[in-house]
Amino acid sequence: MAGGGEENVTEIVINDEAHDFRSLLSSSEREFLVRNNGDQVKIETLKGKKLALYFSASWCGPCRRFTPTLIEVYNELSSKGNFEVIFVSGDEDEESFKGYFSKMPWLAIPFSDSETRDRLNELFKVSGIPHCVILDEEGKVVSDNGVEIIREYGIEAYPFTQEKIKDLKDQEEAARKNQSLRSILVSPSRDFVMSSDGKKACDDFTPKLDEVYEKLKAKGENFEIVLIPLEEDEESFNQGFKSLHWFALPVKDKSCQKLARYFELATLPTLVIIGPDGKTLQSNVAETIDEHGVLAYPFTPERFTELAEVEKAKQEAQTLESILVSGDQDFFIGKDGVKIPVTDLVGKNILLYFSAHWCPPCRAFLPKLMDAYHKIKAKDDAFEVIFISSDRDQTSFDEFFSGMPWLALPFGDPRKASLSRTFKVRGIPLLVAIGPSGKTVTKEARDIIMLHGADAYPFTDERLKEIEAQIEELAKGWPEKLKLKLHEKHELGLTRRSSYTCDGCAEEGHVWSYYCDECDFDLHPKCALKEDKGANDDSKGEENPPEGWNCDGETCFKV
Repeated sequence: MAGGGEENVTEIVINDEAHDFRSLLSSSEREFLVRNNGDQVKIETLKGKKLALYFSASWCGPCRRFTPTLIEVYNELSSKGNFEVIFVSGDEDEESFKGYFSKMPWLAIPFSDSETRDRLNELFKVSGIPHCVILDEEGKVVSDNGVEIIREYGIEAYPFTQEKIKDLKDQEEAARKNQSLRSILVSPSRDFVMSSDGKKACDDFTPKLDEVYEKLKAKGENFEIVLIPLEEDEESFNQGFKSLHWFALPVKDKSCQKLARYFELATLPTLVIIGPDGKTLQSNVAETIDEHGVLAYPFTPERFTELAEVEKAKQEAQTLESILVSGDQDFFIGKDGVKIPVTDLVGKNILLYFSAHWCPPCRAFLPKLMDAYHKIKAKDDAFEVIFISSDRDQTSFDEFFSGMPWLALPFGDPRKASLSRTFKVRGIPLLVAIGPSGKTVTKEARDIIMLHGADAYPFTDERLKEIEAQIEELAKGWPEKLKLKLHEKHELGLTRRSSYTCDGCAEEGHVWSYYCDECDFDLHPKCALKEDKGANDDSKGEENPPEGWNCDGETCFKV
C-alpha cells in the first residue's frame, strides 16, 4: 500500500510531441481497432478524446492485478465520452490474447498486427509492464506513468495530468494540516459509519482489542472504534464483524483505500487514535495495546512515556530465568522428550527460534539456521537454539522438531504466549539472540544469519561492526554507477541491499547490489561487473518465462 506523505508516484515524463492518432495506431492494411466481440472501430472516431495506451499481457501477474483497477476507472469515465483505453498486448499467442482481452471493456490493437504493437513499444520506450501512457486530445503525452497514478489515486487523478497530480498532493497535505474526524471518515457519497447490529456492518481486528474496548466501555470511557475494511468479500466481512460492537465503514467504500493511503498504512493491524479534537493522537497503537492492554488508555504521549519507562526497567532486569521459567515450567525438551533444565543454559548464548511447520518462509530458513548452528557449535559449545513452535497440532510439531538438532519448548507450552508478547512477535520466522547475561542482544538474528551466516556469532554490535568493515573493503574499487544493456532505462547504482533476487541470473543476492530504485531492479555485482566488461550474454543467466522478461511484485521488466 502506498503511503500518502511522501512522493510515491514517480516523476511524470512529458513529451511535447503531438502524435496523430491515425498514424500512431493504424497500419498500411488497417485503419481500425477491435473490441473483444470482434467489432471494428475506426480510429478516426477517437478524434477529440484522451487516450490511455495500456501495455499489458495475460502472463504478467502484476498486469492481471492492475487490470481490474483500470476497468473500474474506465467504467466510471466512460459516461464522459471523451476517454478511451487502447490495449497493446504483449501476449505470445492469439488464444492468450483473446482470453485476456475478453475481460476488457475497451479497444485493442489487433493481435495480428505485431508490427504496430512493436512500434508502439519502441516509440514509448516500454521496458516493463503493466505500463500506461496517457495522451491528451492533441496526441501529446501528459504522463507515461499512468499505472502508478491510477494505482494511487484512481479516478480522482483524471485527466491524469501533472497539474492534477500536484493538486491532489496539495489537497492531501492541506487535509493533514486541517484534519478533523469528518474530513477523514466522510466522503461525498457517505456520511455514516456502520454498526454490527445488521443495519450497516464490518469486521477485522483482534480479541485483545475487543477486550480493551469492552473494559473501557464498562468504565464509561468516551471511546469508540471505527473499522476500516480493506477486504472485498462482504459476506466474510459481515460474518466476522457481527460479534463485535464497533462501528465500520462499508466494504469497498472508496474512503477505505483513501484512508489507508492517508495514514500511510504499512502494516496490519494498524490502530490510529483520533483525539477529541479530530486530530491524530497516535499513528498506530496496536503493538502497545497487545503489550499493555487497557493500561495504554488514553493513548496520550504522557501515558506512552510512562509505559516506555516500565518496559525499559523490565528489559534491564531481564534474565534467562525471568523469560523462560514460569512456575514448574522450568525446562526444555530434547530428543526423545528428555527434559533439559533452564538453569543448564544460564551463561550461554541462546537463539529463540519462533517458527512453524506450516510456514513456508520458516521451512526455507531452517537449512540456513541449521548450517549456522553446526558451525557455531563446533567452535563454541556454550551456544544453543530453542524452538518455540506456532504449529497447530502435536503431529506437525513432532514432524518439524524431529529434523532439528537443538532444544524446544513443549508443544502448547503457555510460555510461548508470554515470549511472543515479550519479544513482540508479529511474524515468523523470528530469531531472538539472548546473551550470556540473559539480556536481549538482537531480535534481528534471522536477517543477520541470512546475510552473514555463522560468521556473525555472537550477533553483538561489536561483531557486526567488524563484518561491516569487511563489507566496505569488499566493494573498494567497484564503480558507483553503471549503465548496462540489461537495464537500459536507468543507470544502476551500487547499493546496500539486505536480500534480493538478481534480475540478471535469478539467484539470491545479499549485501551489495547494482540497483535501480525507480524500477526495483537488482543485479549481483558479479553480473553487473561481468556485463560492464562486455560479457553481457553470459551475465543474463536464467530468465523467467516468457523469455526476455522478469517479474517482481509490481512490474514485469524486459531484461
